[in-house]
Amino acid sequence: MGRLDEVVVDCADPARLARFWAVLLGGCPVDRQPDWSYVDPPGGQPRVAFQRVPEGKQGRKNRLHLDIDVADIAVVRAALLRHGAQAVGEVQQDAQGAYQVMLDPEGNEFCLVR
Repeated sequence: MGRLDEVVVDCADPARLARFWAVLLGGCPVDRQPDWSYVDPPGGQPRVAFQRVPEGKQGRKNRLHLDIDVADIAVVRAALLRHGAQAVGEVQQDAQGAYQVMLDPEGNEFCLVR
């Protein structure tokens, strides 16, 4: 019935988040207008877009978050910290693999998974 076209994130600074997520996902950030930026990751992944909203994020926990599959959690974590991300706790390990909870520069939660 449908196909996921893009994921849109409400934020304060669309251009900044598009550049951060382009580092993580690949692709080139595009500033369509001052209140709307996006990145089209390679490989047929859905577009990740960012729209400016007047209100700030409420609380830490997202109702929805993205899991990003990476080859080496520690290497990607270190690179993202240099680009304004924050790590939440340590790498967690379970029977399915490993994951690291992260926050982007505006505090939106996502996980690096392996």
